[in-house]
Amino acid sequence: MPYRTLIVTERQGVAQVTLNRPEKRNALSHELMQELLSAFEEVKNSGARVLLMTGAGNAFCSGMDLDELKAMGGRTAEENLADSQLIARVLRTVYEFPRPTIAAVAGPAVAGGCGIATLCDFTIASTEAKFGYPEARIGLVPALVSVWLRQQVGDKAARKLLLTGKIISAQEALTMGLVTEVVEPARLHERTEEVASELLKNSPGALESTKRALRGFFERELDWQLEAAIAANAAMRSTPDFREGLSSFLEKRKPKWAI
Repeated sequence: MPYRTLIVTERQGVAQVTLNRPEKRNALSHELMQELLSAFEEVKNSGARVLLMTGAGNAFCSGMDLDELKAMGGRTAEENLADSQLIARVLRTVYEFPRPTIAAVAGPAVAGGCGIATLCDFTIASTEAKFGYPEARIGLVPALVSVWLRQQVGDKAARKLLLTGKIISAQEALTMGLVTEVVEPARLHERTEEVASELLKNSPGALESTKRALRGFFERELDWQLEAAIAANAAMRSTPDFREGLSSFLEKRKPKWAI
């Protein structure tokens, strides 16, 4: 099917989904997230045995689109809840995708973009890539990604990332366990192809069964944890802190938090 915000291709068993808004640093708009869900379904129903995700231009994904952020301040509680549910659905679909997934990260992967990149089975990062969850800096709560982050990097590292809002280097992300490996920029495409080739040598049925088993260890907790995270994410958007954080971000000034 045609896409406005993605490029979807398939070659020799590998489907590639490219976030294609380079002029917006591949930021997450409502349209892009809906198209991602459609693309995941298309790939799942195809003969592709590996899913590769990447971003056009110099960024993997810079997080929420600026226009979407601006609109949050005027949305109703019901609209904020629906929006949080959409983001959660995208993240969960990446995590639960039945076939092996690889993210090739050449530049920044921030907020929701960091979640998408690091929820792939393999996250291969260029030395120029950056990762992080800066939501707290603008009065948002990164509740959705926190559902998986503690499992990925441990409690202390997750607290460091989420509470400081710090953007970290690819090497620090590797040390934390947030990415699989780091390569020089010129090697990123080649290394991604190598990993895909390694996966294609394995039994497709065994890979799907292995992923299903790994999901099963966490499945019982995921529903209620995500439900609580969606509620927290949506509720924070109606607070004075979010209104001040958003205003200060748009006006490029330091926030004046209420005590």
